[in-house]
Formats: sequence, C-alpha cells, structure tokens
Amino acid sequence: MSTLKTTNLQNASAASPAFVLASDGSATANLSSLNGGPIAGSRNRIINGDMRIDQRNAGASVTPTTNGTYNTVDRWKQLLSQSSKYSVQQNAGSVTPPAGFGNYLGCTSTSAYSVLAGDYFLLEHDIEGFNFADLDWGTANAKTITLSFWVRSSLTGTFGGALQNSAENRSYPISYTISAANTWEFKTLTVAGDTSGTWIGATNGVGLRLRFGLGVGSTYSGTSGSWSGSTFFSATGATSVVGTNGATFYITGVQLEPGTVATPFERRSHSIEQLLCFRYYHTNVEIGTLPNKGGGSYSEAVVATVVNTGTSQATMYRFPVPMRAAPTITIWSPNNGAAGQAWSEITQTNVSYTSVANAKQFGLTSSHPTGGGISSNAYYYHYAASAEL
Repeated sequence: MSTLKTTNLQNASAASPAFVLASDGSATANLSSLNGGPIAGSRNRIINGDMRIDQRNAGASVTPTTNGTYNTVDRWKQLLSQSSKYSVQQNAGSVTPPAGFGNYLGCTSTSAYSVLAGDYFLLEHDIEGFNFADLDWGTANAKTITLSFWVRSSLTGTFGGALQNSAENRSYPISYTISAANTWEFKTLTVAGDTSGTWIGATNGVGLRLRFGLGVGSTYSGTSGSWSGSTFFSATGATSVVGTNGATFYITGVQLEPGTVATPFERRSHSIEQLLCFRYYHTNVEIGTLPNKGGGSYSEAVVATVVNTGTSQATMYRFPVPMRAAPTITIWSPNNGAAGQAWSEITQTNVSYTSVANAKQFGLTSSHPTGGGISSNAYYYHYAASAEL
C-alpha cells in the first residue's frame, strides 16, 4: 500500500507539483505548493479571481459612466475620472482563455483618449478586512504577499497598478511587462508587507485595494516597487489602454496570497465561489438571468400572501448567507421588469423595503387598492441586495 510522506519544501520553485511520486508509488507532499493554504485556510484572498461569476450582467457588455461602480463580473469595480472611455465584459472578444480557465474579464477602449494629469481608469478588487487582517500590515510583523495573474492585451510595454490601504494614503505602485500582443502571459509580483500607515484590521471594511491601471495620469502615478505615503494608482510611465481606440486588456486567474511563492491558482468549487460573492451582492434569480429584464421565472421570485380584503401586506426574505453589511435593496416586477414594483393581478403602490442591521434578511411592505374583484392571493418580485465595499 502506498504511503503519504510529508516534507517541508518552503523554497521550492513555483513549478513544483503538490505531490511528488517516488519510485515505490508513495507520494510526498510539497508544502510549498500549499503556501499556507488548505492547511491554514483559504490561500487566495481574491474572490472571483477567475471571473466566472457575473450576476449583474450575465456576460453582457457595459460602458462605465460612474466612478466607483460594480457593473461587471462580481467583486470587480470600475474607477474612472471620465465616463464612457472603455467597455467591460466577461469574455469580451470571445478569445480562448488560458489553459485551465473558462472565463476572463475584458476591457476595450472606446476611443483614443489622451489621459490628463489628474485622470485615472482602473479595475479594482477590494479585500475585506476580515480576510486580510492576519497579514498584519501596518505593524513590524507585516507579511510578504505574492500577486499572480494571467493577462493579455493588444498593446505591449509596461503596464501598472497599485496596492493601497483603505484611506488611500499608503500606496505600492506595481509594474509588469506585456511582451507579445494578443497573447496570454502569466505574471507574478512579490510585495513586502507595509510596516507603516493605518491598515484596517479584522472588520468588514476595506482591508486592501488591488488596482489594475487602464490609463493613469501623472498626479496618481509613482515609482513602482516601493511603499509611499502618497496616493498612487499606478506606476509612472505605464501604458494607457484608453489611449488607443479599440485597444483591449484581458485578465483572469488573479491570486493574492501570503508568501513569496506564486502557487497554482486556487480553484474553489463553483458553489463556494458563488456564496462568497453573495456576501457582497445577491439576487434571487439564477445566474445568467437578469432580474430587471422581466419575464423571469416565477419559481425564482419571492412570493408573499395577499389578504384580499386588506390594503397592505408584508413579507420577510432571508438571504442565503449573511451579507457584509445591511444592503441596499432594489426590487423589480418579474413579469415586466418594472423597478420598485411587486407583481400581481392588481396594481402595486407604495412599495417600500428595508434591510435589517444583521444583514440576514430584509422586509417588504406593499399596499394595493381594496375590492375590485381581486383574485390573486400572492404577489411576486425579484430583488437585488448590494453590500459591496
């Protein structure tokens, strides 16, 4: 019978397999490939780093117009100083993802925009304090992290981004090179943890901001490879994607983990990744069906009993997981997509909804005209709950 032997190979290369088979068939575990992961907890602090979950748009293209919005794949936010300079889409351009991946996030420039000194165009992923506090940044015990990802662009050259604290007054500009156009390339960056500044601890606030630049002006660009007390979003001299009409920037397999070794991408099950996203945003319709389009499945709608002779009714709905904070709730009619409206055979009026402080449920109250031969005994609605960082 084969036996499992363990050995501590902390300095092994990133290409080392998780297990090494000996000639007798026994397996030796290479703990460097775990890097404090499945044994100590989740390795990858990025949620939806392989861009597979897209609750808001179900793969549709969106052109961001508002700064700080979540309008693409889950957990990825757009920051922009000027509207409508690029579009974002899951699997934009329909290229083949890197081996082992099924999805990516794509950005496409919509014009040849000359970035001004104070401009910025960014993809951002915010890591919650509860998921980052153990790295002890802001103390003498700050741990080193390694960032790895797959990237592809129609442009070549030096690209940039940054790591930042919640207050944006501690910044580490990063830079990496894309050598070949329209070719997937794997990048790794190791960053010593910041021993200075104020970093959010074990709370539900922003523990770390990870940003990828699509075009950043000189005001927010700094020297890469070192910590600074300034607000920098990218590295000086980085390529501007929005500066070339039709330029593309695709990314997937984003992983941020403790240690100096870029281990293989942590592939959580689809259901687990989906539940992790639900903490920040959730709808009651199946992923791939948009709640605000109408014609959705009534089996996915929330239902509440109507008292035919009364003027109002209320219901409480419990989320599948506790959300990060009391969310903002939006509702739609499942039969026509009307906003702020539950559906029944009667006209709904005065629909109101309130999230509760424990972020486990929300309530909805709806009033309707009395009488009128009401025959329905229930009303239905779709909802979305957002508690994003």
